[in-house]
Amino acid sequence: MSGEVTIDGPVTEAGAKAVAGVSEQAVMERVARARRARARIREERLTMAHGAGGKATQSLVEAVFLEAFHNPQLAALDDAAALTVAGTRLAFTTDSYVVSPLFFPGGDIGELAVNGTVNDLAVAGARPLFLSAGFILEEGFGVADLTRIVTSMAAAAKAADVRIVAGDTKVVQRGQADGCYITTAGVGLRERAHDLGVDRARPGDVVLVSGPVGDHGMTVLIARGDLDLQVDLRSDTAPLHGATAALLDACGAGVRAMRDATRGGVATVLNEIARAAEVGIVVDEEAVPVRPGVRGAAELLGIDPLYVACEGRFVAVVAPDAADAALAALRRHPLGEQAAVIGRVDDDPAHLVLLRTRFGGTRIMDLLVGDPLPRIC
Repeated sequence: MSGEVTIDGPVTEAGAKAVAGVSEQAVMERVARARRARARIREERLTMAHGAGGKATQSLVEAVFLEAFHNPQLAALDDAAALTVAGTRLAFTTDSYVVSPLFFPGGDIGELAVNGTVNDLAVAGARPLFLSAGFILEEGFGVADLTRIVTSMAAAAKAADVRIVAGDTKVVQRGQADGCYITTAGVGLRERAHDLGVDRARPGDVVLVSGPVGDHGMTVLIARGDLDLQVDLRSDTAPLHGATAALLDACGAGVRAMRDATRGGVATVLNEIARAAEVGIVVDEEAVPVRPGVRGAAELLGIDPLYVACEGRFVAVVAPDAADAALAALRRHPLGEQAAVIGRVDDDPAHLVLLRTRFGGTRIMDLLVGDPLPRIC
């Protein structure tokens, strides 16, 4: 099917609508075929886009890592692996942090590393327990800055009620790293009987976000000092396990899936859900909470806030009859006071995420191709 339509004679309004319908169907079918195709990397060398959380990252993960390490736990591609060891239900995750700058309004790389690892466990429905921390340090990095980072990590771990119980340190030659990189791993206990997963979303389900989006990514971008913007923004970095527990306590098995909206933002999370569950999602742009400062900066830079990273927000998919209880539970929690219902799951055969814009139109909200915000976590 080429997608081309030839018309002989005058075009009536009904004929025009029919042509538009055929053309739209052809586009949708082409998108669906592309999404079903096996992942492969066309480039011979990696680019920054391969770390952005979008299409290039997806291809890298599936064509290289998933191909080599394939197993049922990894294949789920959730934020944390769901494991059962000697009858105990666990969640296990790992992450790396290369944010630049290391210190930014509202946080730093140390706090970010703890909270990000805690959050990957939290959205898996687990109670975070133990973390590890590995440091790759550049020759010449200041001891005072390292102490500040480690002190911040200790405070974040205490606030999240987790312990850092293992670690490692490496120092590389000057110029071989950008000051400090941190790698973490985390283990949590899945105390509830039901499982979560992005493949569990069903048509009719409701999509919520726990608060305003885009705070962290825009804060880090402006903190770099490359842009002449004066905006009062702070990172939203925070441990989410209390908010996720409140949601699970209120809704139980009515919660289908949760995912924290880090690299690639809410838009990327929604595409991951749509693809894994083989559903469509329709988002109401007006319903998405965005702080005025984030919206203004994003508009000036030509960036959609829905693609900007958060570090203290998560997306939840809940059954229709659990939506009211879910929203109420989140809004009772300090980190969810501005939680909102932003969309619904439908049975779109192309598995697209569609955005109903503030202007009354509809557009496809696909995965990112490039990397507008490198090294934001």
